[in-house]
Amino acid sequence: MKSLERLGQRALFTLDPETAHGLSIAALRSGMPICGRAPASARLRVTVRDLDFPNPLGMAAGYDKNAEVPDALLGLGFGFAEVGTVTPLPQAGNDKPRIFRLTEDAAVINRLGFNNQGHGRAHERLVARRGRDGIVGVNIGANKDSADRIGDYETGVRRFAAVASYLTVNISSPNTPGLRNLQGRQSLAELLSRVMAARQKAAAGRVVPVFLKIAPDLHEGDLEDVAAEVAEKQVDGVIVSNTTIARPPLKSRAFTSEAGGLSGAPLFERSTIMLAKMRRLLGPDRALIGVGGVNSTETALEKIRAGADLVQLYTGMIYAGPSLPGEIVRGMAAFAEREGINIPDLRDSRLDHWAKRPLA
Repeated sequence: MKSLERLGQRALFTLDPETAHGLSIAALRSGMPICGRAPASARLRVTVRDLDFPNPLGMAAGYDKNAEVPDALLGLGFGFAEVGTVTPLPQAGNDKPRIFRLTEDAAVINRLGFNNQGHGRAHERLVARRGRDGIVGVNIGANKDSADRIGDYETGVRRFAAVASYLTVNISSPNTPGLRNLQGRQSLAELLSRVMAARQKAAAGRVVPVFLKIAPDLHEGDLEDVAAEVAEKQVDGVIVSNTTIARPPLKSRAFTSEAGGLSGAPLFERSTIMLAKMRRLLGPDRALIGVGGVNSTETALEKIRAGADLVQLYTGMIYAGPSLPGEIVRGMAAFAEREGINIPDLRDSRLDHWAKRPLA
């Protein structure tokens, strides 16, 4: 099976990245068996708010933008899947080409710009999967030409509160001009106030958890402001982090000057430092999801040691193939069994190591 997967990966890499992505979605949508399901282990279970995750590994937003294949992703071994980013109105995104592989670095640069089919199509699909098992979050965004971007987030909360396991407020994409300005303290305070009020009004028996997704390019003072607003507005947690506009030293020569957000292995260090600093600022009770450079059991475990309750990946699977989530989950289960621990017990065990490191 693994040799066939490698052949499939090589074939996909002969295509441009966006075409390859579309084919991977089509393969999952077809229902064909792609790889074996990872075995369940009670040692991997994590509870966050009212959600019981079978394991802490999730598919990050950006892959299944239109909620086409969340259940197929869960079938690969993920403990949860996050769909989106979805915006109220459909939009085409930025001009192509807009995805670039940095193969030597196991990284990607993208400037997609929230290309998606809009709230309506995603909502229809999520309504259709009601009653199925599995945790599926919805990542909500704002249209590029919106006259009221905060209003777009309120609309997203109202639209998806009843069909999402949790909601992610994504203000950290670098590919929608001006969007990251919402991370500034005054704008963030208004955004979170309005989002949490919309969440309360949309509650019908269950109050859906809300997470805030932040950029890895924030400075320490920015993190303090974000943490203060998250705590004050009683946001359920933070996702650390999105793609970076920085360009750390890279092996690849092609495409490194392309505009857009860098993801993958080069993001691991900075995003993990940020994660630990955010844990220090928020304390032990607020949920944190670590994302950035997760491509192995060890990198996933290290995010948890640095303060994450849950972890997510995306770019790692581009290079390792669809068996990666199952491999990571099996590795986590073997580690937990060998050490005689439950994975949540590992959290914060290397918090000091990561939190004391400077954000260069």
